[in-house]
Amino acid sequence: MRKHQLIVPLALLAALSVPAHAEDRDISRDTLPADDGWAAYGTGTTGGSAADDAHVFTVTDRAELVRALDGGSDAPKIIRIAGTIDANTDDNGDHLDCADYATDGYSLSKYLAAYDPRTWGAAKPSGPQEEARQASAAQQAERVVLNVGSNTTIVGLGSSAVLTGASLQVKNANNVIIRNLELRDAYDCFPVWQPNTGGLGDWKTAYDTLWLTGATHVWIDHITASDKGHPDAKEPTYFARNYLRHDGLLDITNGSDLITVSWSRFADHDKAMLIGNGDTATGDRGKLRVTLHHNEFESVVQRAPRVRFGQVHLYNNRYAVEDGHRYSLGVSTESALYAENNAIHTPGHIEAADLVKSWNGTALHQTGTLFNGYPVDLLAIHNAYNSGSERDLTADVGWTPTLHAKIDSAERADREVARGAGAGRIP
Repeated sequence: MRKHQLIVPLALLAALSVPAHAEDRDISRDTLPADDGWAAYGTGTTGGSAADDAHVFTVTDRAELVRALDGGSDAPKIIRIAGTIDANTDDNGDHLDCADYATDGYSLSKYLAAYDPRTWGAAKPSGPQEEARQASAAQQAERVVLNVGSNTTIVGLGSSAVLTGASLQVKNANNVIIRNLELRDAYDCFPVWQPNTGGLGDWKTAYDTLWLTGATHVWIDHITASDKGHPDAKEPTYFARNYLRHDGLLDITNGSDLITVSWSRFADHDKAMLIGNGDTATGDRGKLRVTLHHNEFESVVQRAPRVRFGQVHLYNNRYAVEDGHRYSLGVSTESALYAENNAIHTPGHIEAADLVKSWNGTALHQTGTLFNGYPVDLLAIHNAYNSGSERDLTADVGWTPTLHAKIDSAERADREVARGAGAGRIP
């Protein structure tokens, strides 16, 4: 077993064996530029830039990261991640797999036998195996859920900083920056079966790779988020449903507000980004103000994003759609999605009419969209070709974005995002 390294203040950084390129430019005290999306509103977003030297840490494993996060404290802090950190590790740094978390007699085979819809029916799972699943899930959550407090900056050093297996959660916190970091494989060992009286049901997982809940003034920049390592497409089927292991890549819910997501890459995933978690969450009115610009959505099945209630500015993003795609833009209850100059690439059998889906939504403003290199009007196409179960949308979303940098043509953004979005690509 290896000994833990100490969390190292900035003053001792020179003693660490960190690749030379990791210090080419210190981005850890960067703040969000003026007018760069909704997170620039009012006081702006400065993260942990005011941290004193005693609260600047370089971390190389889970134990160090947990100590630096300090239980989600609000003290200004900068956390610099070097190399790869695996959240599924014990206090000695040894890797944990699903069998290590299982307790109270839980086993997948017993769980499947107990709650097979053909014998169990449509009732919610209960009894010994469900109780054992919950206890096992709690053991994993204790390891992989990492809470980020207010006034925090988390940055990856160099071009290869990775946090794998974690669910990074910004809960009821303000003024947070997360940059230059690959977030990979928030893998749920213990999905729960949710029956449905109208059909078989589905598997539900617990962890978003990055979850903002009740969070305000957050800047997410140059991250890469994916299921790399355990793609859901390769998971087995149980009860005639794919045994999902991952939830969202980035979910923004429960009254989160004033968020900018820029130059990031979301890839190889089913449900990428949910903004607003419920049609009845009327407390979200006036919140969920989010800017998404210069991001790449590659091989994402749906939710890129799906929006409820929020005023969302979506500009200069790039979509690379693959087989299995369901939709990209989800227009849901009271959403106000303002889309400008986005570029979309699809295989020949996926049409422009497949890109927008609405549930109780009424409006979508879109201009400057390129579809496989040709200009299209997604609003007009949606209204002309929707299935009949969806209402026609209007172009009046009730607001016009003012907080943004220069908006490039979709053609230029397409090229720049393809080569510049994601972790390790900050110029």
